[in-house]
Amino acid sequence: MRRTAQGFAVLASAALAFALAACGGEQPPAAPNPADLTADLTWWDTSDPQNEGPAFKELITKFNQTYPKVKINYQSVPFGETQNKFKTAAQAKAGAPDILRAEVAWVPEFASLGYLFNLDGSELLADEADFFPTPMSSNKFDGKTYGVPQVTDSLALLYNKKLFTDAGLTATPTTWAEVKTAAAAIKDKTKANGLFINAGGYFLLPFIYGEGGDLVDASAKKIVVNSEQNVTGVSIARDLVTSGAAVKPPANDSYGTMMTLFKEQKVAMIINGPWEVNNVRQAPTFGGIENLGIAAVPAGSAKAGAPVGGHNYVIWSGMPQNKVAAAIAFVKFMSSAESQAFLAEKLGLLPTRKSAYDLAGVKDNAIVSAFKPVVDAAVARPWIPEGGQFFGPLDQMATEVLVQNKDPKASLDQVAQKYKTEVVPSYAS
Repeated sequence: MRRTAQGFAVLASAALAFALAACGGEQPPAAPNPADLTADLTWWDTSDPQNEGPAFKELITKFNQTYPKVKINYQSVPFGETQNKFKTAAQAKAGAPDILRAEVAWVPEFASLGYLFNLDGSELLADEADFFPTPMSSNKFDGKTYGVPQVTDSLALLYNKKLFTDAGLTATPTTWAEVKTAAAAIKDKTKANGLFINAGGYFLLPFIYGEGGDLVDASAKKIVVNSEQNVTGVSIARDLVTSGAAVKPPANDSYGTMMTLFKEQKVAMIINGPWEVNNVRQAPTFGGIENLGIAAVPAGSAKAGAPVGGHNYVIWSGMPQNKVAAAIAFVKFMSSAESQAFLAEKLGLLPTRKSAYDLAGVKDNAIVSAFKPVVDAAVARPWIPEGGQFFGPLDQMATEVLVQNKDPKASLDQVAQKYKTEVVPSYAS
């Protein structure tokens, strides 16, 4: 790696020029000397503590080379608990972190509740044009900006190259029908299972988008999760399981089981994202990162489509004003092109800044290159305050259909009913 600590230090020093004005619209204060800036900040990191956490801690160490008196209290918080945990703490005005790694769908919700610092007018957004528009758009609510993108991602077809070769497969499947055929060949020639579909709502979106479906029509304020297209897409996923082309997921820890089987070369294909690259790389039983194949999710009858995902850096609106300059300096450093390139090289994560793709560690990174077209073609989710609440009911549906073999139409109708009564009651159904 050719980037040096000095390069990070120069970047971090520049960050202080981007301190926020007070909420009342005052001019930003003069930038203090980085060595004199003092603050005690808490950061909730929702990344995987084993696969990704160590790399983020390395960046904190680099940040502190320039800001020795800014203490970052790094806290790894389980992703599945964070959304409600943050809302509870922010509402109570006690216990919330100063800085949060927020899933893209959480930002509009938190902003609508008044829990996030409005970044408009700050120099943190002076180079906003360097961020790709789609990940940046998830930080907007009601015409204001409440965060900056940390990482962008989407779902892809990850596959085992050796198992494909051993099965005599020379091409990656591009439709779900081709996946079914490939799975049969893999099982016949290698005894490994063909596919594993995680029993989670997010992982069924490629089947839904593939038929031209969606969860809601935000512009028309209409619930469409139980549409005919969605029933067809979810039925395709169920058929892959019931036919034996895909492993029947267990009722508990479907995701963990999927990753274990994939790393042990007991299943040849999974639907997953770049956040698992480092996990696969470190698996002694997988055969090295060179054995990992990456392709776009297979298409349905309408198209191939996977959801836009990712995470953003946001700042709690209830943090003391005397911490703002330090919080901005930290976010500026962590979201810089140099820091994003560092994470791409270490973890295979996809940068959200255009300029990062010109840096070493990114422009010559095979994993990033493979995922870039996947993300470019990803389907944007509706950035509405309720967006983060769509997946509880959808997860239940996925378990019912893939694990319990329930009727997709009946399960999707239940999701639509929950959306109407609990999530978006003002929407038509």
